[in-house]
Amino acid sequence: MALTLYDTAHGISLRLLTTQDAQAYLELVQLTRTPYQAVEPVRENDFYTIEAQTRRIEDRVRAADEGTGYQFGIFTIKDDLLIGQVSLNNVVLGVANYADMGYFIHPDYQGGGRMTAAVKLAVAYGFRALKLNRIQAAVLPSNHGSKRVLEKNKFRSEGIARKYLRINGFYQDHQIFAVLAEDLEDESQR
Repeated sequence: MALTLYDTAHGISLRLLTTQDAQAYLELVQLTRTPYQAVEPVRENDFYTIEAQTRRIEDRVRAADEGTGYQFGIFTIKDDLLIGQVSLNNVVLGVANYADMGYFIHPDYQGGGRMTAAVKLAVAYGFRALKLNRIQAAVLPSNHGSKRVLEKNKFRSEGIARKYLRINGFYQDHQIFAVLAEDLEDESQR
């Protein structure tokens, strides 16, 4: 599925990752390994190989084909450099009609609104193209930057999920945020 979303004001585009992006994605996850260790699961060393990242992208391409997940790379418009990722995972249609969101950006590209803009594009895709009702994200309570990205995109805090995910080797509490399609519809009618 060829799809590219743009935010020219922030100089970024989103497109679904393909196996052709595996080397650039490997370099990105290797580079962010240490700075994001406190907010990521512990990964085995073989996770940081081209084979593992190629398989991971192949799995995500299959998920997009099946309509169960979408892994977007965040690219600079100027030079098509992969600087991050935003994903809609665990897409459940029908009665539930929601997805879980995850995201990260290269530390050198933090600030300037790029991550906020990328989340906004992915949320718009989820509500407009996938017709989701709800998009949710789980964030460590201490991750103030990530919470701010969500709040700028009209996500609301819904509470704490105790020992929700195993992060940095330990099950840790996460703050759950969500945005509903109607939250953004209400705002567009003002």
